[in-house]
Amino acid sequence: MAEERVVEAVEVTTRPIRSFRIRSDEERFGSLQFIGGFELKSSYPEFGGFSSFRFVQPGGRIVGVTDNGMWFFAGIERDEAFRPVGVSDFSMQPILSGNRREKESSDAEAVAIKGSKAYVGFERQHRITQFELGNDRAGNPERDIPPLIPLYELRTNRGFETLAFAPEDSALAGALVVVTEKSLDQAGNIFAAVLEGPREGIFTVKRDAGYDITDGAFLPNGDMLLLERRFSVLSGVAMRIRRIPASAIAPGHVADGTVLLEADMDYQTDNMEGLDVWRAPDGALMVSLMSDDNQSIFQRNLYLEFRYVGK
Repeated sequence: MAEERVVEAVEVTTRPIRSFRIRSDEERFGSLQFIGGFELKSSYPEFGGFSSFRFVQPGGRIVGVTDNGMWFFAGIERDEAFRPVGVSDFSMQPILSGNRREKESSDAEAVAIKGSKAYVGFERQHRITQFELGNDRAGNPERDIPPLIPLYELRTNRGFETLAFAPEDSALAGALVVVTEKSLDQAGNIFAAVLEGPREGIFTVKRDAGYDITDGAFLPNGDMLLLERRFSVLSGVAMRIRRIPASAIAPGHVADGTVLLEADMDYQTDNMEGLDVWRAPDGALMVSLMSDDNQSIFQRNLYLEFRYVGK
């Protein structure tokens, strides 16, 4: 029913984050330079649970999905130095309607955008679905995309966690790539696949140090940044970003790469689930992250931004 998928404006407050490492003025963290960020709060009942997002205007408008079955749309507000300071025109819309909004069928964990189409990865009822994307709103589901990875290999709450389009001029020729969170093969590596193009087929990503994959995006040269998360009762939550070379993203390969950033509870981190890469007006390559608060009072919704100063 159309009225069940109405777009609603959401009032959001933000609190600035000026340092990435707590009680430190340090700016450089390996290949990344911290630019700024903020915490987001709202009393809107569906707010939070941010799983993945993409910039539809570099550094400006974003489109994202939540694990409770919602789209979210917002603009990143900036100061005179182009540092992120808050959000504007925040709105939310149900992804599905009727009984399909139940958690089992609406647990959205990944989003990728190409032109006027958005592709959403769902867990539990594992699938990748195409939607028409409008101006701060989305249409009904149009079709499901064959994932190549056999569904019997997907764990209930560890399925499609990353969807990203490779650059058109890369070896992957603009292909859609999917990476699971923690669906493992017999060797303990994480299932992934190139869904189209000259390198179509299944590959895996090496899993180590207890990290699971939560999102990813491509660099202009075709390498892929993967956002990873680890949690333990003793040490709390940690995150890292790994750079996977384009040459490793191919059928039958076990992909691995350099760790660009690793951060634990000594840093402004939480349950980091979203990552995107974009170009600033001055040509700088930027990496933006978002966290998923699981709609818990003990967790936070964060937006963090870094300048990529590596090669």
